[in-house]
This record gives sequence, structure tokens and C-alpha cells, in this order.
Amino acid sequence: MNSFIHIIAFIVGLSIVLATIFSAISTFVLPRSARSQLNRLVFGLLRRLFEFIMRFTKTYEQRDAIMAYYAPIALMMLVPTWYVLIALGYSFMYWALRAGDYFFDLRLSGSSLLTLGFTASEGYLVTILVFSEAMLGLIMVALLIAYLPTMYSAFSRREQAVNMLEIRAGNPPNPFDMLSRFNRIHGMDKLADLWSTWELWFADVEESHTTLPALVFFRSPRSDNSWVTSAGAVLDTAAITLSSIDVPNEMSAALCIRAGYIALSRVTDYFDISYPENPRFPETPISITREEYDTLISKLEAAGLPIKPDREKAWLDFAGWRVNYDRVLIVLCSLVMAPEVPWSSDRAKRFKMPPMFYKKKRHA
Repeated sequence: MNSFIHIIAFIVGLSIVLATIFSAISTFVLPRSARSQLNRLVFGLLRRLFEFIMRFTKTYEQRDAIMAYYAPIALMMLVPTWYVLIALGYSFMYWALRAGDYFFDLRLSGSSLLTLGFTASEGYLVTILVFSEAMLGLIMVALLIAYLPTMYSAFSRREQAVNMLEIRAGNPPNPFDMLSRFNRIHGMDKLADLWSTWELWFADVEESHTTLPALVFFRSPRSDNSWVTSAGAVLDTAAITLSSIDVPNEMSAALCIRAGYIALSRVTDYFDISYPENPRFPETPISITREEYDTLISKLEAAGLPIKPDREKAWLDFAGWRVNYDRVLIVLCSLVMAPEVPWSSDRAKRFKMPPMFYKKKRHA
């Protein structure tokens, strides 16, 4: 009976260690989107703590200052969480190999993992486990050191484009400022360069924010900026250009919208948030009203931009473009608690946290 219990303890300990290693590999090493239930639990529990703390704040600036620490703290908490689980798993295996009583085994595990060496034990199998645990401890630290520059490099690329957008699209970024400035300074034919730049930006965000999902929650250096609302402003500007501005069709704008929709939807997929599959307007409504659209078009017309004469068709075309990314844009604004910006975060509902455990995502 005792032997059976020891075998079970060894299997349980080994399972804990392997699950923790998988979590670390999926976070630090695997160059693709991989879901780790452990990472989700750490980020989810900490998000709930931050949500509780923010109940005592009164302004957005206060909430933003608190949320600025969320992603860095959650990321740093992963390493001690992994260390605790590895130490726990190895202590079970040491106990199963009868290295000593459980308190001794726990001390042996902690000493080996942190390479302190103040506790030792005899036996070939135990010695092999001690060496493997010490090696894992060093690997975890090395991976974290190598991981942070990669993450901050992706963050820097993202934020450079967000900051540049303020020059062309104002603050908060919006289609009117972007289109009127381009028309006045560069000419509408120069918009093609903007669409190509942001198509590459969306592709980079899709790759980096699904393989390094903590990046989703890293906030911009300024509280009034957000990568999500900037993406929304670019997509709306492209949709307005294609649907309502009387210029030759710019297919690069259509490709930019497609790249944006794909990027935002795949980031949304990671968090198990539902959104319409293959949406079509008017069957699937959008969050922009006809009155808001007409107001923007009237302002653009007054600013001297050439507007298509058929306003009804232009509205339907705009809604047909917007419906592709409307839902994912709004839910991401809510998820990251973006600053209030017209046509995106200003109509985002209060954040409803994703489930703590992964489940099969259902499309709305």
C-alpha cells in the first residue's frame, strides 16, 4: 500500500513539473500562439484583484495609473509561480523516492531549485533529480532575461506607429483629422503609403500579440493613447475612404482593413471572447449610427474633400466595411480599458472578464 502511494506521489509530482515546463515553454520559447491554463489563471486572478482595487478610484487617469502595472506584475508573477510549482512537484518525487520526511524533501527541493545547496541527500535517482531541478531553475531565469528584450522590442514597434499616428490623425485619433490633413498637406493619393504601413503594423501585432499575449495589456506611455483605439481610427479612415470619398478605388485600403480585422479577431480569439462569424450588414448591426456617419461626412465635405454623391450607398458601403471589425474592436477596447475615443472605446460596455479556464469559443 505504501509503495502504491509513493508511486502516485511520484506521478503527481512529475505531472506538476511537466505542466509547469509546458507553461514556461509556451510563454518563452514556442514561436506561435499557445494557450497555457496556468498563465491564464495567474493573469485572471491578478486582473480580478486590480478590478477590485479600481473600485476605489474616481477618474480614468487613476485607473490607468493602476492598470499600467497590471501586465508587468502579472508577467513577473509567472516566474515565482513556476518556481513554487516546480519545488512542490519535485518535493513529491523526493518523498516518493524516500529521500526523507516531507519537510526535508521540501527543503531539498527549494535548495536545489535555487541552487543554494544547503540541503543534500544520497541516492542516484535523488541526485539526478536534484541536478535536473537546479538546471531548471537556471533555465527559467535565463529564459526570462532573454524574453524581456523581445517583448519590449515588439512593444516599441507598436508604440512608435501609435505615436506617429497622432501627428496625422490628432489626439484622440479620428478619421476627420486624418483625411482633412492628408487632403490639405499631401493629397489623397498619398494615402496608399499609410495603408501599406498599417497593413504591416497589423501583421506585426497579430504575430506578437498572440505569441506574447501579455503585450495586449501593456499600456501606452501616455494615458490618452491606446494601440486598440489607434487601430480603430485607421480602420475607420480606410472604410470612409473606400465608401465615401470620391477618389479612385484604393485597394491597399481594403487590404489594410482585412489585415486589421484578421489581427484583432485573432487576438480576441486568444481570450475566448465571442464575436459574429462572417457578419453582414444590416443583419449584423454596427455600433455607429447613421447620424454619426452623416455628421462626419458633412464635416469632411465642408473641409473640401470630394464626397460621393450617393450618400445612401456610401453609408451602406461604410457599414459593410465596419461590420467586419466592429465587434472585435469594441470588445478589445473594453478588455484593455482603453481611453475614451469616438467610434470605439466611447461605446464599449463595462469589461466582462473572460472565463478563468479555457473553453470552446462560440461565435455570437
